[in-house]
Amino acid sequence: MPIKIVTDSTSDLPQAVAAEHGITVIPAYINIGDKSYLDGVELSRQEFYERLPDYDPPPTTSAPGLGTFVEAYERLAAEGAAEVLSIHISSTLSGMLNVAHSAAQTLKRVRVVVFDSRQLTLGTGFLALAAAKAAAVGRSMAEIVASLKEMVSRVYVFAAVDTLEFLRRSGRLTRLQSGLGALLSMKPLLTLYDGEITMERIRTRSHAIERLISLATELGPLEEVALLHAHAPDRAEEFRYQIQHLIPQDIAPFSVEVTPVIGAHVGPGAVGLVCVKARERLAV
Repeated sequence: MPIKIVTDSTSDLPQAVAAEHGITVIPAYINIGDKSYLDGVELSRQEFYERLPDYDPPPTTSAPGLGTFVEAYERLAAEGAAEVLSIHISSTLSGMLNVAHSAAQTLKRVRVVVFDSRQLTLGTGFLALAAAKAAAVGRSMAEIVASLKEMVSRVYVFAAVDTLEFLRRSGRLTRLQSGLGALLSMKPLLTLYDGEITMERIRTRSHAIERLISLATELGPLEEVALLHAHAPDRAEEFRYQIQHLIPQDIAPFSVEVTPVIGAHVGPGAVGLVCVKARERLAV
C-alpha cells in the first residue's frame, strides 16, 4: 500500500509537478478586508500583486481549518493510501503545522506523519518532491523521514527584497527599522535556513543581488536550484543569466512567482533563490 504526500500552497510547487507526482496541495488563505481567498484557487497572482500596494488594511494570511486537512487525509485513505506524509511550511513562520498535527490525531483510518520542513516556498516544495519520489520507489516511512531530516540541513532560501515596507506592514519588521531602511535606501537580503530567518541590510539592489549570488556560491556544488520572484519576471530572467554558473548541468530549474501568502510579506519586486547543497562525498 502506498505512502501519499501532502503539502500546502506555500510550497510553490507548480501544479503540473504536484499532479505528476501525486502530491496533494492544501491551499492556505489570503485575507483581504473582510474576505478570505483560497490561495491559488480563488485569487490570481497577477491580480493580487497588481493591487498589493493599494490594499488598506494590508492583507493577512492564515492556515486552513482542521476540517480541510482531515478531508484531504480521509480522501487519500479512501483512494488506497496506507500512510500519509504531510510536509509543511516552517513552524517558526506559520501555524499550518499545528493544524496538520491536530487533524492527524483525529484519524483512525490512516496513519499521518506530519513533518516540519523548516522552510518555505520551494524549500518546502523540494522536500515534498523528494518524499514523493522516494515513496514511488517503495521507500518506507521511516526511510523517507530520515532522508528528509538530512535534506533539511542542505536547503537554503535567499531573497533580495525590494523594500522593507511590506515586511513592516505584515508585522515582520518594526516601524523604526523600516523607517531607517527607507531613509538609507536599504535593500533587505533575507536568508532562511533550518527555520531561522536572518536579514542583512544592503545599500542598493545591485549589491543585494551580488551578495545573494555570493552566499549561494559559497555553499559549493548544488543538487537543486530554483528561481523565485514576486511579480518581477523581467528581474527574474536577468537574475537567471547571472546565476548560470550555479545551476547543475543536468537540471532545468524551476522559476516561479511566489504565492500571495508569501508575497504579502515581501512585496512586489523581490527575487530569490532556493538552493539544495549537494551531499558531501566521503573520502575514500
